[in-house]
Amino acid sequence: MGILIGCIADDFTGATDLAGMLVKAGFRTVQTVGAPEGPLPAGFDAVVVALKSRTCPAEMAVRDSLAALQALRASGAEQVYFKYCSTFDSTPAGNIGPVADALLDALEAAFTVVCPAFPANGRTIYKGHLFVGDVPLDESGMRDHPLTPMRDSSLVRLMQAQTDRKVGLVAYETVRGGPRAIRNSFAALRADGVTYAVTDALTDEDLAALGAACDGLPLVTAGSGLALGLGPNFRDRLPPGATADRLPRTSGRRAVISGSCSVATRAQVARMRERHPAFRVLVSDIARGEDVVGRALAWAAERADGPVLVYATAEPEEVREAQAAYGADAAGGMVEKTLAAIARSLVAAGVGQLIVAGGETSGAVVQTLGVTALAIGPEIDPGVPWTATIDRGRTPLALALKSGNFGTEDFFLKAWDRLPE
Repeated sequence: MGILIGCIADDFTGATDLAGMLVKAGFRTVQTVGAPEGPLPAGFDAVVVALKSRTCPAEMAVRDSLAALQALRASGAEQVYFKYCSTFDSTPAGNIGPVADALLDALEAAFTVVCPAFPANGRTIYKGHLFVGDVPLDESGMRDHPLTPMRDSSLVRLMQAQTDRKVGLVAYETVRGGPRAIRNSFAALRADGVTYAVTDALTDEDLAALGAACDGLPLVTAGSGLALGLGPNFRDRLPPGATADRLPRTSGRRAVISGSCSVATRAQVARMRERHPAFRVLVSDIARGEDVVGRALAWAAERADGPVLVYATAEPEEVREAQAAYGADAAGGMVEKTLAAIARSLVAAGVGQLIVAGGETSGAVVQTLGVTALAIGPEIDPGVPWTATIDRGRTPLALALKSGNFGTEDFFLKAWDRLPE
């Protein structure tokens, strides 16, 4: 039997976020790094392909997403899930719209949903507007994101700017009416020529109703929250009594690598620094050609008795100054490459349990480590599970890949308690 759900995620932390939601919904889930080559590991109900396509050129994002789709369809995926960030990280040039258009065309489908809601992490949608906590998206910290600044909260407008196809809305009053009302709204929108239906959602119960209404859609596009509503659609084919979040045991030293500059991660870094040693990576040092990797490794070697933090996390003004001095892409690229090299060196030196904060940083670290597949384990905070490498011929490495905006302030301190002993 083939897999039930095949997922394409536009960054690495988003992939583990979605995989964790699928595990909670009862799916035995594996995450691959890039489109899988050859047969997938046996014994899984869902596959999440992690891409690094959120901020690359749109044509590259489309190409990589279609390659992932081909692999998932070859594995028998009955429904395809395109996962993007719960803050809809994108620009008018893409990449959400172009990728969704290409996936619809490849699947010969004419309609899908747009739903980044994740109530457990404060992402809700009302009248088509995306809220982060109590404020609209464009008034949140995402307004000044260095790569995808979000200056509008209307998902209808944001999506319409990225596609030539018509975008409509399933309003909250309809969503509260349950799956039948939502399906009726879908039918009316399709009759009106709408391709993309932005769907309001304020609670997990709303996502459950939306998930039921999405039964049979070839493609859904969403954040990770909607995955919780899809489990019942496949319940009769999920193995009864299976433990979906079991991980192999891991050991070794503990470390945190942080590249995110989000509000949440800045607070988490500050809390970690109060309790454990911390090494800061500066863009200016990298640009001058200093051996930042060597310094970080030597520093960590002298602090082997507990978790260590290596971070490039900075305040918005510092980020703007670095981008002005070196260029946004160049500054980001230097930091990602350096943090990934430090992570690789730390693992080689005995780190066996590693937390990485930031989607771009996580992608760079996973690729540098040569990871090809991850089993999904217990949740640390909503949207962030522990994972473990399941690549043949290597000792399992525990990885927690955290989206910059996710997690409580003490995330780096409490995460280790969720690992199996």
